[in-house]
Amino acid sequence: MSANLKYLSLGILVFQTTSLVLTMRYSRTLKEEGPRYLSSTAVVVAEVLKIMACIFLVYKDSKCSVRTLNRVLHDEILNKPMETLKLAIPSGIYTLQNNLLYVALSNLDAATYQVTYQLKILTTALFSVSMLGKKLGVYQWLSLVILMAGVAFVQWPSDSQELASKELSTGSQFVGLMAVLTACFSSGFAGVYFEKILKETKQSVWIRNIQLGFFGSIFGLMGVYVYDGELVSKNGFFQGYNQLTWIVVVLQALGGLVIAAVIKYADNILKGFATSLSIILSTVISYFWLQDFVPTSVFFLGAILVIAATFLYGYDPKPAGNPIKA
Repeated sequence: MSANLKYLSLGILVFQTTSLVLTMRYSRTLKEEGPRYLSSTAVVVAEVLKIMACIFLVYKDSKCSVRTLNRVLHDEILNKPMETLKLAIPSGIYTLQNNLLYVALSNLDAATYQVTYQLKILTTALFSVSMLGKKLGVYQWLSLVILMAGVAFVQWPSDSQELASKELSTGSQFVGLMAVLTACFSSGFAGVYFEKILKETKQSVWIRNIQLGFFGSIFGLMGVYVYDGELVSKNGFFQGYNQLTWIVVVLQALGGLVIAAVIKYADNILKGFATSLSIILSTVISYFWLQDFVPTSVFFLGAILVIAATFLYGYDPKPAGNPIKA
């Protein structure tokens, strides 16, 4: 049963990661009449859906008792204000990160985004060393070097970029690259900070995600008011929303929950395998379906290095046993 859950969670992770990137990219580049949906409002709606999903999971853990659910939420959230406030920092960073991902995929093709975003492995490792005092092995340090080299190859200028420049300017590509790099740093810091909080307390992951979603909704609404307040007052909060938009929002809301399931049921090796599959699928579909990406030999070399680095980072060599002497 545990093996089935392991592979099921990884399959869902591959599907969620790949489909989110591709549908988000498609929704931000699709030419349609009327105003396009606002990414700032999509982030808020995703946070609300995540809260609802986590409340349902807590309800399920409470043996489907509304009274027990109310008591758990009251005791774990309202009666522990300082514990709840600790989630404000990572929540604000996650909200920034989610908005940056829309910016990145509005300016970069899905394949380049997928590979470059794996730099979050590097930032997470560095923050883990500095904030949690973790020690990395030789294979992990080597994987980080390979990862940086791979991403450098992916971003290497090529003749195919001249074709893409008809659709995207060099400036917009730079904006997309800066957005995904900033998202990598924010993801690394927020992830390690969240891990530190989880280790210091005994609250469930679902309760913590409810707290994250609560602050995320507040910060997200502030972003809507500051950056898109005039557009919202003119055309409404859900302007430009269609079936594709709701698919993107639901996939983004499920992202954190899927990762939590993978952490619970799978290991780093299989998670790396899922990431690699997602990169390959995004590259193939971006080329054949979205037709916004022309792969080059340099890109393939970089992608192979990134995939290898992902596997190597999760590799945990078992110490050799002592030989039996005759």
